[in-house]
Amino acid sequence: MAFSREYPNRPVMGVGGVIIDRGRAVLIRRGTEPLLGEWSIPGGTIEIGETLEEAVRRELREETGLEVRVLELIELFDRIYFQDGAAAEDKKKPRFHYVIADYLCEVVGGEPQAGSDVTDLAFAREDELGKFHLTEKATSVLKKAFALSRARAATR
Repeated sequence: MAFSREYPNRPVMGVGGVIIDRGRAVLIRRGTEPLLGEWSIPGGTIEIGETLEEAVRRELREETGLEVRVLELIELFDRIYFQDGAAAEDKKKPRFHYVIADYLCEVVGGEPQAGSDVTDLAFAREDELGKFHLTEKATSVLKKAFALSRARAATR
């Protein structure tokens, strides 16, 4: 039986990478579900045989054109979406269920460009996050990333 991300029979493991570069975070506009058309943290799913850090580096290269060094885990969390407008009995089966590990990253090469399943790319300062209408969780992760980035810079 083929595995599907939509209406899966088990959670899907995903990764995200928060790049803080010159006081700005890299954001992407999603070209696929879930969150089609919305701004988010770049990332995707892990492939078989791939480590978490390898997946982060590959996904960020594919989605942003940037080569990164993975620095540290920001947060591990569930992202569960139920079908909108579904009948009550169908609400129990998630349309999407991801377990996501978001990492703080730094740029080591490449040129920023929207790629793969991304329609746009932007750089945002912490005080600009509101204009991107991010999910509450993405905003929380980004704020943690900015704080971690400041703490790392203070110890250098």
